[in-house]
Amino acid sequence: MAFTLLSELPELGDLNRRQIAALVGVAPINRDSGKLTGKRRIRGGRHRVRTVMFMAMLSAIQCNPVFKQFYERLKAQGKLPKVALIACMCKMIVMLNTMVKNQEPWREKTA
Repeated sequence: MAFTLLSELPELGDLNRRQIAALVGVAPINRDSGKLTGKRRIRGGRHRVRTVMFMAMLSAIQCNPVFKQFYERLKAQGKLPKVALIACMCKMIVMLNTMVKNQEPWREKTA
């Protein structure tokens, strides 16, 4: 995943959290029109990065206590497993963006 992020996402660390989530394609986009409230869906973005992150997150929700707890909490709130997984992906890219921007290493307590 690190090589994919370095090669496919050179903007990492330069954008804010909403921009980086939209660039990767994990930001929920609404489909509202007038009084109609549609479902939020992810779309667009960089497909290769999103695919690699999806596979990395499948491993992270089993091994990493931060993402495992976040995933389980979302599922307990009634979110579908795939929706919870995408939310974890969004959290991961935002955390990585902040870490690169501030030049900080991973710290479990601050996550």
